[in-house]
Amino acid sequence: MIEIHSIISLICTGIYLVVLSYLIKGWYHLKTPQSSGKPFTTKVTVLIAARNEEEKIGLTIDDILAQDYPKELFEIIIADDHSTDRTAEIISSYAHRNVKLLQLRDEEALNSYKKRAITEAIKLSTGDFLVATDADCRMGTQWLSSVVDYYQANNLVMISSPVTYFNEQSLFERMQTLEFSYLIGIGAAFIGNHKASTCNGANFAYRKDVFYEVGGFKGIDDLASGDDELLLQKVAEKYPNRIGFLKKREAIVYTDAKHTLKEFLQQRRRWASKSVKYKDKRVVALAMGIWLFNLSLLVNALLGFYDVYFFKLLLVQFVFKYLFEIAFLIPINVFFKRVKLVWLLSIISPIHVVYFVYVGIMGNTKKYDWKGRNVR
Repeated sequence: MIEIHSIISLICTGIYLVVLSYLIKGWYHLKTPQSSGKPFTTKVTVLIAARNEEEKIGLTIDDILAQDYPKELFEIIIADDHSTDRTAEIISSYAHRNVKLLQLRDEEALNSYKKRAITEAIKLSTGDFLVATDADCRMGTQWLSSVVDYYQANNLVMISSPVTYFNEQSLFERMQTLEFSYLIGIGAAFIGNHKASTCNGANFAYRKDVFYEVGGFKGIDDLASGDDELLLQKVAEKYPNRIGFLKKREAIVYTDAKHTLKEFLQQRRRWASKSVKYKDKRVVALAMGIWLFNLSLLVNALLGFYDVYFFKLLLVQFVFKYLFEIAFLIPINVFFKRVKLVWLLSIISPIHVVYFVYVGIMGNTKKYDWKGRNVR
């Protein structure tokens, strides 16, 4: 029995190391593009869905208005998702600067308010290229021009761009930044391997005609989450080689880590809930393989209290896990200029095992609270 268990544990470990090797290769395939130098001709609509963001929405709008992209070639549409604070009032104060406010007035309860907000904003848009971000994000002045230049130079239909946390105030928030870089790296690496599957909606762009061509959010609108990854996977079915990841520092969007463990777990459960709708079952199988690897680590940790052999097996698994994760995380955090955070991996790694198993179960079995709503 011990021999069979050991073989299963080592197989799970082998799968995880193969996945990480694949991801390392995908990240290195991505090159930092140089500016094409071509004049901008693309009409752009910047889309934001906002709910109860009175503290930060003004900063986000100011950053977008400060972009060096030609003012006559972009508009900002913000869909207020039934906010109960001053969000709509703040957005309205920018009306004289061509910031358009769309206020949702849904009487019936929905499960996918954000997708509804984005869809309605797209209906009002005049741009051919849609660039989505979140209402609590910050960006440099070259953000929009970097994204559009990459789009124009490479004949792409969809672009995922980097997102990171900043202004961390605690060890917990810095740990989140490292873990988040792992997630962003996964999405980038899959695109680098021409197998687009994950992205982050805080920095996500696509052609409007392609959005309508794939039916928008139809078929994925029964989940609160998934306005980014599930849409990307729909587009990847039609245009597998025309989705890019913009590995350029000027294109980075910055946001805040969660301040409390409860907020963090709710967010991750929301993200995990999307996996049941993944169109590419190979990605689902990959995610399941990673989950099983973490489960095997947890099981071996518990069995180690009964037989020291399992602790030895656990140690072997952890050493390989740590070395391969270091190899993956260092170049990603060099890109973000946060390489000093990688030392936190020694703290995060054992915690991440329990967290990953928990979120994998809870994200697909229960409703969760998000923005004052109980959704699935």
